[in-house]
Amino acid sequence: MSAATPAQDGLVVAMLRRVGAIGLFFLRILAQCGPALMRPRIVVHQVYNAGARSLIIIMLCGLFVGMVLGLQGHDLLARFGSEDALGVAAALGLLKELGPVVGALLFAGRAGTALTSEIGLMKATDQFSAMQMMAVDPVRLVVAPRFLGGLIALPLLVAIFNVVGLFGAQLIGVQVMGVDTGAFWSQMQGAVELDDVVEGIIKSVVFGAACSLVAVYEGYHAAATAEGVGLATTRTVVNSSVLILLLDYMLTAAFL
Repeated sequence: MSAATPAQDGLVVAMLRRVGAIGLFFLRILAQCGPALMRPRIVVHQVYNAGARSLIIIMLCGLFVGMVLGLQGHDLLARFGSEDALGVAAALGLLKELGPVVGALLFAGRAGTALTSEIGLMKATDQFSAMQMMAVDPVRLVVAPRFLGGLIALPLLVAIFNVVGLFGAQLIGVQVMGVDTGAFWSQMQGAVELDDVVEGIIKSVVFGAACSLVAVYEGYHAAATAEGVGLATTRTVVNSSVLILLLDYMLTAAFL
């Protein structure tokens, strides 16, 4: 076996250093979450910024994902004569995979980039320096509330995504493809278990923490220039997307 090149060693060291820096920053945020929760109005405002302003795209994408599930699921199940199981397939697909993953990807693209650009702009305009001169910790006042807002907002958005997605699957499966309404809902209720719902909730919470952490980290450590904020926003989308898919695989394997 050939030895690793210096360039490969440097890349590994850089990746480990970055992971360590993110981990330390995460611990710093956790230490400030308690004081941030003592100011609930700020946290609620951040939940609104991260969640309510993402609601339209979440509902719209959830509807179309559910409609696609209805079409593809009916076509697949019709080959086995099991069209009445469409409700089960749609519910399990949304609750366990599509809801948390697609919802998190949309959240990273909309709310994550907004968090990064907002925090990066505050740094570029020296607002953080002004806070530090007044003995105010920017992590406590700015970063922690936004992290908590994303952490709370994403599970709620995923729940809405799942509900709208099930409506879209029912709309296509029952109204268009002719699946029996009673069979659609009764088989879904009989087959979906509490563990399936819990899996989706845990995934949405983990994805919310990951997306929010990446967004606030990139914004807080962005270069204090317009170009630096733009690059940080791009890194937020890329890193969040990769991290979501990696965590999804790990969590799915853990629940099997």
